[in-house]
Amino acid sequence: MSAFYNLKNMLVQMLAVSTLLLITMTSARSHEVVPTVADLSVEQDEVILSLRITLESFIAGIDLDSAQDTDIVPQAADYDALRALSADELEARVRDFAPQMLGAMTLSVDGSAVPLDINSLDIPDVSNLELPRTSTLELRGAVAGNSKTMQLSWPDEYGSLLLRQIGPENPFTGYIAGGQTSPEILIAGGEARGFFAVFAEYIPVGFDHILPKGLDHILFVLGLFFFSTALRPLLIQVTSFTLAHTVTLALGALGLVTIPGSIVEPIIAASIVYVAIENVFSSKLNRWRPVIIFIFGLLHGLGFASVLGEFGLPAGQFVAALIGFNIGVELGQLTVIALAFLAVGYWFGSKEWYRQRIAIPASLVIAAVGAYWFVERVFL
Repeated sequence: MSAFYNLKNMLVQMLAVSTLLLITMTSARSHEVVPTVADLSVEQDEVILSLRITLESFIAGIDLDSAQDTDIVPQAADYDALRALSADELEARVRDFAPQMLGAMTLSVDGSAVPLDINSLDIPDVSNLELPRTSTLELRGAVAGNSKTMQLSWPDEYGSLLLRQIGPENPFTGYIAGGQTSPEILIAGGEARGFFAVFAEYIPVGFDHILPKGLDHILFVLGLFFFSTALRPLLIQVTSFTLAHTVTLALGALGLVTIPGSIVEPIIAASIVYVAIENVFSSKLNRWRPVIIFIFGLLHGLGFASVLGEFGLPAGQFVAALIGFNIGVELGQLTVIALAFLAVGYWFGSKEWYRQRIAIPASLVIAAVGAYWFVERVFL
């Protein structure tokens, strides 16, 4: 009877693991929502707004303020169909959509709205349907030669926008959410904000990269969490990981260390597999695990640095932005740990069966997803 009971429990656990694995592996193929990056400049009698943008999500009508990935939105089918179009086909759709988009945003110079027109449109050919396609849309409008200030209103539901002023000394750099308006920007420059303003602005950028968008980093942190319910092993692991990714985040952001994503991303997936598999075979912290976690943390830091590379950092407040982003990442990681503790650790962490029925099955799921990502990133 006892053997039957144990077999029943094992089958239930295997079913739970299989179900979670299917759900998580499906989300692993999700298409991440990425922010739009805008470069704003004035040349002689023209204002130029150059957007690095995922045009398909805008044409499909996705609410980018609330969407986390494009696989789980009502417009997913439309978005996928648009992404499968050739560059020429998508350009035709963009030209049709342009009046709606240009009518939704407002670029004001000295308090007066400036009509914008498409000056150029660069749409890359489809290379990988599993990744968002980033196009470059350049808009231009006529302005007076002695204009002083400009201001951009970014439409609601258009997601986050990194706005960077190009040209003058002390340029403006700002992170604008959908439905918000930038402060007035001095065309001649000198609008760079202070340390604490930039620091505070980049905290949510770092946090957002973990929750909800950093699924691989979330799984790695969960792998650390499920190793042991004791506080000391968790603190040692998290500290080792934090110190490591802080170092390479700074070096990568400075451009001193650069490793292609084709190498970094598979190793990040492998790091998830390692910590999860070790959870299954060991519950006591050996001296090598923190060292290995530190090494993996170095590579995770380069992954974070690539995100900052997409955003760009304000030249005059590089340190403030870098520290703010890193703190945002740390807050995201601590939030993941806190949520995991509230979900399972608080209720079941002291139970004798916690490791057998929760920690090990969860680690197996994490390892399987990491292995799937590794194969996908290396071979697919």
